[in-house]
Amino acid sequence: MLIGNVGKDPEVRYLDNNPQNAGQNPKVASFTLATSERYRDRSGELRENTEWHNIVAWRNSADIAEKYIRKGSQIYVEGRLRTRQWTDQNGTTRYTTEVVVDNLQLLGRRPDAPAAAPAPSASAPAPAAPAVNPAAQAESDDLPF
Repeated sequence: MLIGNVGKDPEVRYLDNNPQNAGQNPKVASFTLATSERYRDRSGELRENTEWHNIVAWRNSADIAEKYIRKGSQIYVEGRLRTRQWTDQNGTTRYTTEVVVDNLQLLGRRPDAPAAAPAPSASAPAPAAPAVNPAAQAESDDLPF
C-alpha cells in the first residue's frame, strides 16, 4: 500500500500496439510514484526521505491512469511487487522491481488544476479554518508520517 505523488504522466501501451483494438486487447499504463517520509534526526533537524516506485497498471486501472492521472497527482495504490530480469545489449543482466496495481484510488486534486475546486460563492460564507492546538501540533511534528 502506497500513498504518494505521480512523478510523470502515465505512459499507456496496448499489447498489440494498436489503439483501435482497445476493447479487445488489454492496455498497460506505467508511471513513477514518489513516497516521502519526514522525521526528526537525533540532533532534532527535520529530515525528508523520498523513495521512487515504478507502478504498472493493467486494464481498468490503466484506463483510470490514462484518463485522470497526471504528473503531481496524489494517489493511493494497492498492489504486489514483481521483479523482472532481462539482459541488455551489452550482455549485462538487469533487474527492476515494480508495483503491479490491484487497487488504485485518486486522492485530492492536481496541484496545477485550480479550476477543479469550485470557488466559494459570494452569498455563502467562507468556511472557518479549523482551530489548531499548539501542544498537539508540537507532538505531531515528531511523528514519522
